[in-house]
Amino acid sequence: MEIIIYGITNSISLALMAIGFSLTFGISGLPNFAHGAFYLLGGILTWIFLNQLGIPYLVAALLSILAIGAFGFFLYWGLMLRLRGLAINEVIATLAVAIVIIEVLRWMGFSGFSYVLPPFIRGSVNIGGVWVDNQRIVMVGIGAALIVVLYLFTRRTKTGLSFRAIAQNERTAIAVGIDPDWTAALSLAMGSGLAVVAGLAILPLGAIDTEMGYDILLYALAVGIIGGLESLPGALLGSFILGFSQILVATFLRAQWQTVVTLAAIVIILAIKPSGLLGKYKELEERV
Repeated sequence: MEIIIYGITNSISLALMAIGFSLTFGISGLPNFAHGAFYLLGGILTWIFLNQLGIPYLVAALLSILAIGAFGFFLYWGLMLRLRGLAINEVIATLAVAIVIIEVLRWMGFSGFSYVLPPFIRGSVNIGGVWVDNQRIVMVGIGAALIVVLYLFTRRTKTGLSFRAIAQNERTAIAVGIDPDWTAALSLAMGSGLAVVAGLAILPLGAIDTEMGYDILLYALAVGIIGGLESLPGALLGSFILGFSQILVATFLRAQWQTVVTLAAIVIILAIKPSGLLGKYKELEERV
């Protein structure tokens, strides 16, 4: 029961970390390597709004989501627009942005047990003989609600349908009047905002540490590579595969092996099915 419960909560946390990255890449093809830095920055902004400015928790959270979403939106117009189509340059540029953000935050001293976000609901409940923090239950609820909202958004709204059109066939979408640059900018803004949502759901479970900016990027990449970088259902599948694998390794071996499992999963999937389990990119034989 403990493996099942913590496997589910760990999987949902990985899905929250990865879903914004997969959304941006799936729509615009932009590999946002600043995703982990946005996760970290959103959590620190919320802490500043809450503790330094005295803003209520909910308002502070909404302000952080909007601020990082706006940052992602203007990052596209200010930088990524000039690099569209140059995959290596896009990776280098977003990774550089991530390093600058994380290292500046480290220099400013935002690390340690002083920087903790309060849980949404304190306490814990007993589920099948296993004590589970209420925050983990809230996190699972946020993850499930987010998946439903994104599903409805991409199928019931004009903006969401334009996202799917660009993802499926950019040239045809342009022919019917969809602006690929605005769509890409909005996707980067949404992906950045979703990184903050993930942080707000997960960070109350521990202290804020600048190193997690790199860890979140690694987990988002691993989940995306396993399930398919451009596939949201793939990201969900990949999160459950990796989430339960990490819990099993931590239970029967040592917690230190979780990173090894993550990296091994990346290598194995790239060797067997480079497009991911639900990915649609062409395999080697199709490209040849």
